[in-house]
Amino acid sequence: MSHYPQADACAANTHVVENMPTMLENYNVFTGDPTLMEAVSREGGGWASGDLTTYGRSCGSAEWILRGVEANRVKPVLETHDRYGHRIDQVTFHPAYHELMQSSIAQGLAGSPWAQPGKGAHVARAAGSYMTCQVEAGHGCPITMTFASVPTLQKQSDIATEWLPKVLSREYDPRNVSHTEKRAVTIGMAMTEKQGGSDVRSNTTRAYPIGLPGPGREYELVGHKFFVSAPMCDAFLILAQAEGGLSCFLVPRWRPDGSKNPLQVLRLKDKMGNVSNASSETELRGAFGWLIGEEGRGVANILEMVSMTRFDCLVASAGAMRGHMTQIIHHTSHREAFGNTLDKQPLMQNVLGDLELETEAATHLAFRVAGALDAAAAGNTDEASFARIATAVGKYWVCKRQPGHAYEAMECIGGSAVMENSLMPRFYREAPINTIWEGSGNVQCLDVLRAMRKDPHSLEAFLSEVGRSEGKDPRFDRFFSGLRAEFSKLQDLEYRARSVVEKMALALQGSLLLRDAPTTVAEGFCAARLGSGSGNTYGMLPTGIDCQALIDRGRIDRVDTENAKRLRA
Repeated sequence: MSHYPQADACAANTHVVENMPTMLENYNVFTGDPTLMEAVSREGGGWASGDLTTYGRSCGSAEWILRGVEANRVKPVLETHDRYGHRIDQVTFHPAYHELMQSSIAQGLAGSPWAQPGKGAHVARAAGSYMTCQVEAGHGCPITMTFASVPTLQKQSDIATEWLPKVLSREYDPRNVSHTEKRAVTIGMAMTEKQGGSDVRSNTTRAYPIGLPGPGREYELVGHKFFVSAPMCDAFLILAQAEGGLSCFLVPRWRPDGSKNPLQVLRLKDKMGNVSNASSETELRGAFGWLIGEEGRGVANILEMVSMTRFDCLVASAGAMRGHMTQIIHHTSHREAFGNTLDKQPLMQNVLGDLELETEAATHLAFRVAGALDAAAAGNTDEASFARIATAVGKYWVCKRQPGHAYEAMECIGGSAVMENSLMPRFYREAPINTIWEGSGNVQCLDVLRAMRKDPHSLEAFLSEVGRSEGKDPRFDRFFSGLRAEFSKLQDLEYRARSVVEKMALALQGSLLLRDAPTTVAEGFCAARLGSGSGNTYGMLPTGIDCQALIDRGRIDRVDTENAKRLRA
């Protein structure tokens, strides 16, 4: 019996939960993000704002946030055979994964710029992808590959005639049956082998013509692939050695006659991140496929697909950074310490402001490339050259900045961000994926140099774009002058490539922000990234930067309401 009778009555109530943020859900990912809204409008996608507002509401809903959690909580499972011993190579997912796939395909993320090309088509799709990765990034892998497959499939007109209507469909059909029984399909890609990695010319998988060789003809492929993402796609673009050299093939999961194609999944990869998406090791034991284009042109034919997947990596990393900011600004604006909310503490403001600058710069770069893709599709050769080199520059820098951004965001929240019932561990584990997938940092830097050699105009187009902001800020002018000097000595350019590409990225971001961002953002970036005191540690902003204005740019609960009213008006 307690000596304190009142305590006995409430012994189970040890404390009241206070000074903790509310659950962040049921907000609009589009209207809550002024940087995204401005980018979409500026780059020609304003016509899609209504649709993106509706989609943004779904992406921020409690229902879809939970689906992202569930799709990653339950890993995909491989069943190689059915109970009677028939080979099926079936991967089973949590139902939430299929719901996410259905939503993304219905939104047009797997092909809308090809199905309805025009001004702002790539921009509008990029905005959808940018928001989707804030909900769940893993299912974006097959979505991206399906989208990116179109330019490669178009190189073989007879194959494109049969397959593209199904690739561009906004339906989703996850059944493990032949593509001939479906109205909608997804496309994967398989290049990597154990011995070669990024050096695909060392691939050993062989392709043998079944009858006459040549474009569109039937071949059998024998070999292995060490990394096949999304093995439940309906077909895969695969590199294999033919008589004429390394070539590109479309290999369906099932043969046209409905029999199982011997494209056999050995095991699923046990990955640290990107858990909802199955990735596999696969053997090709005489797998049936069609040659895309000429023999020996495999790398050239598949590189257009690779370029588009790299663009999506850039967009996804920028979108993930926005996801980090949404979480931490919400948390710090509700959490009090030392007599004030965290977002009002000077040192925390320095960190939050710096992270917001990174997000703003990443988003401006990603959507400028999206706009260039639309202009290139309309026949603008200057924009095509710019997009070619800027995609590699952006993929290198923005994706490489994402992991550090994710870690710093977790530190802003503290111990709660380490817990698996928070979204932050998933953001953190996902962060290195984009920088490694489709060519790691060194590969991107070499791709920049390759673009300069194959299309000498690409560097001219890039520098011309950056130079549009000359005279707007002396710090930018000095930085840009230093960048141009890097190209005056070419003898050791490959050795210096990381340093040069980093400067290219910062110069482009600075130029875009000076032209298009609020003054607070542009001046903050020039001071923090282009000045003499810039560094890699967040929270090192020089004095004089309006951190409060930067933080308010990412304050979802305030800007969501304001921008929604503006849209209605």
